[in-house]
Amino acid sequence: MRTAAGGDVGGAIVTPARRRRRVPEALAWAAVVPFTAWAVARVAGLERGTLATQLMTGTPYVAAGSLVPLLLASLSRRRAATAVALAATAALGLSVLPRAVGSAQAASVSGPALRVLTLNMLFGKADAVAVVDLVRRLRPDVLSAQELTPGLAGKLDAAGLKELMPYRVLETEWSARGSGLYARNPMTRLDDLFQPVGHNMPAALVTVPGAKPVDVHPYPPLGAQVHEWGRALAALPPAVPDRIRVLAGDFNASLDHAALRGLLARGYADAADRVGAGLVPTWPANRRGVPPIITIDHVMVDERVGVNAVSVHTVPGSDHRAVFADLRLPPP
Repeated sequence: MRTAAGGDVGGAIVTPARRRRRVPEALAWAAVVPFTAWAVARVAGLERGTLATQLMTGTPYVAAGSLVPLLLASLSRRRAATAVALAATAALGLSVLPRAVGSAQAASVSGPALRVLTLNMLFGKADAVAVVDLVRRLRPDVLSAQELTPGLAGKLDAAGLKELMPYRVLETEWSARGSGLYARNPMTRLDDLFQPVGHNMPAALVTVPGAKPVDVHPYPPLGAQVHEWGRALAALPPAVPDRIRVLAGDFNASLDHAALRGLLARGYADAADRVGAGLVPTWPANRRGVPPIITIDHVMVDERVGVNAVSVHTVPGSDHRAVFADLRLPPP
């Protein structure tokens, strides 16, 4: 076989165009709609009934998960689905992310210090020695205790709380109704501040200028109790100009509940939210294989109060974590 000398052999190399995979429009909308409905319910405060109210505490996780339908919508190349998914993600993100950022005014107050510790004692099962050790370490001015039984109150005093916090307003019971306030400095009981709904919620005036701590523990929003839960949060006293009120306890509510946001609208701020710790979960604690997942224990402060620091602590025997807030009151 002969070939021609000096002949050229060549041609154009053509690369086939890649076909971009497109997510089916129906699949994109199927992912977008539930997250959009959740965002609307969260922003508008539309949760109703026990199931929806309990589910609403999962909003931080839903906000993170909303990135998935946003990706699917963008891959579907449908502008409407992408726009709706983006709006849902933005609404959920704006509802949640500020709790992890904090506020510039958090520590801008330079008045007297008030350190508050709150803990749900789980029907009096919390380890008394561990609780007193935590008090020794953190040195709170006020301890707000929920589910405080007469038996645990005695154990706490035997472990040394009587010497550390000799002043107290206790309403103990052998049930979840029991509550109490302990203080390092003199404290006067207040019986007419508000009408508690459900559990005992003692209130007192402490010697720190103008401070009124209130132990908070409404019913959990389970079954028919969801109505009592809403009434209890609505009954809590509003902030007032001539006193500094601090509400501390197991609210059985997160900042994603409209009922708790209604309390904030009456002149309060969440201490943990102020310092960027508002997403630290407080329940459940001490459950093998199950980490804390939701934030329902709070220290709510008058908007004029500065927040120096907030920390969360696990206490043996309790299914809640303790919340400690180092506050700064306005100058007298």
